[in-house]
Amino acid sequence: MNQPSPARTTRRILTRRRGLIAVGGTAIAALALTGCGPDITAGSAPTDSSTLAEPQGDSPSGEITIWDRAGDLYDVFDSAIADFNKVYPNIKVNHEAVDIDAKLQNTLITGTDVPDGVFLDDAKVAGFKDYLWNLSDVLAPYSADIAPQKLDVNSIDGGIYGVPFDSNPGLLYYNAAALTAAGIDATSIETYDDLLDAARRYQAAVPTAKPIHLEQSAFLGQLQLEMYASQLGTSMADADGNLRLDSPEYEKILTFLDTVQKDGLGTRAEYLGPTDIAELENGNQVFYPWAIWFDFAPQQLLPQTKGDWKAMELPAWESGGARSGAMGGSSFVLPKDGANSELAWLFYKFLMFDEAGYKAVWGPNATYPNGLNTSIPSYEPAAKPDAPLFGPVDALGGQDLWAVATQAGAQVPGAVPTPTWWAGAVDYLGTDVQRMLDGGLTPQEVLQKSTADIQSNLVDRQ
Repeated sequence: MNQPSPARTTRRILTRRRGLIAVGGTAIAALALTGCGPDITAGSAPTDSSTLAEPQGDSPSGEITIWDRAGDLYDVFDSAIADFNKVYPNIKVNHEAVDIDAKLQNTLITGTDVPDGVFLDDAKVAGFKDYLWNLSDVLAPYSADIAPQKLDVNSIDGGIYGVPFDSNPGLLYYNAAALTAAGIDATSIETYDDLLDAARRYQAAVPTAKPIHLEQSAFLGQLQLEMYASQLGTSMADADGNLRLDSPEYEKILTFLDTVQKDGLGTRAEYLGPTDIAELENGNQVFYPWAIWFDFAPQQLLPQTKGDWKAMELPAWESGGARSGAMGGSSFVLPKDGANSELAWLFYKFLMFDEAGYKAVWGPNATYPNGLNTSIPSYEPAAKPDAPLFGPVDALGGQDLWAVATQAGAQVPGAVPTPTWWAGAVDYLGTDVQRMLDGGLTPQEVLQKSTADIQSNLVDRQ
C-alpha cells in the first residue's frame, strides 16, 4: 500500500472522525464540538413525558426526515434505506447529512423543521431528554436482548430516550510482530500489572520504546478514563447523578496512568495525531488500550505496520475481573416535535432489530465491502460470536475481530445514565488528568480537585 499524501490523509482522518463517537470514537471535529454539554434550558421545553406508541395499521405511510452526520455512517445508513423500503414501501425517507452538534439544540428550542429521528452521542441524550419521546413501550419487546450498558446510558427517570445503536467494547490492540521479535507473548497478559511487566520487558529489548499509549487530549483522555472505570462497574456519577469520582476505583486507574508516565513506559500523544502515528509505525508504541474503533488505524493510517497488529480483550484490573469496558457510543433519538416520529421508529427498528436491517448496517456494503468493523451491534441476537456480520480484518493479520469484540462486549458491566454535564467535566477532570501526566498533580489531588470543581461548577448549577 502506498503512503497517502499528508493532505489526503488529513481529509480522511477529519471525515472519519466526525462520526467516531457514533461508532465509538471521536476526533478533531468532535473535540471542538463537545467541549461542553448541551444546554437547552432556554425557551420553553415540553414538560410532559409522553411515551411513543407503535404505528397502527398494516401498511404505514408517510414521510420521515432523518438526520445523520456526514461521513461513512451516513453512507451506510443511506444505502440501507432501499432495504427498509422493501419492508415499508410507503414510507419515504428524507435522509439529511447535518452538523448535529451545531444545529440540533436551536432546532429543538424553536420547534421549527424538527427532524423525526436523529443520530446522537450517548453522552448527550440526557441533555435533550425533555424534547424526546420516551421509547420504553416500543423498545419493550427487545429490551431483554439489548446490551444492558446501552439501555442504562439511555435511561432517565424511568424512561428510555434512545434506540441503542452500537456497542464499543474496549480492547487491547498490540503490535504482535514487534512483541514476538522481542520474545513477548501478548496473549499472556491478563491484568494491568501484567501489561506493565510486558511494557518493561519490551523496553529492555527496544530501549527507545515507550510501549503504552497515553492519551494527550483532555476529552479523549476522559473518555478512555471512563472506559477503564466501566470495567470496574463505576462512572463519574451514580444513577441519581451524584458524584462518585473520588473513589478507590478511580484512584486505582489514575495510579496506573501515573505509573506509566513516571516510569517512562508511555507514549504521550493525541489519538492518531502525527506523533502517535509515527510512534506506532516505528515500533516504539506497541500497546493501545482503546475502543474497538482503533482498528481504523491499521486499516487506513499505518501502512508500514499494517498486518502486524492484533486485538485482544483488555487486561483486568484484578484477576478474574471484567476484561472490557464501554468507550463512547451513540443511539437514535426521536424528537417529540417531529411530524412522523412514530414512522421514524419503524426505520430504526428495522436497522437495529430486523435481521435484514442489521445485516445491511454491519454486513458487507458499498462503503465497507467486508462489513462495518469499527463497532458491533448492541442487540445481542445480532452480536453472536459464531455468526459474524463482518469478515476477518486483513490489517489485523486476518484476525477474526468479530469474535474478539463480541466476547469482550459481553463482559462490559452495566452502567447508569450519562449526566448532562459529562462533556463539561472535561474542563476539570480531563484537564486535571493531563496536569497529572505533566507531573503537576498526584492521582489523589486530581480526584479531590476535579470532584470539587465539577460539583460547584456543573452539578450544583443544574
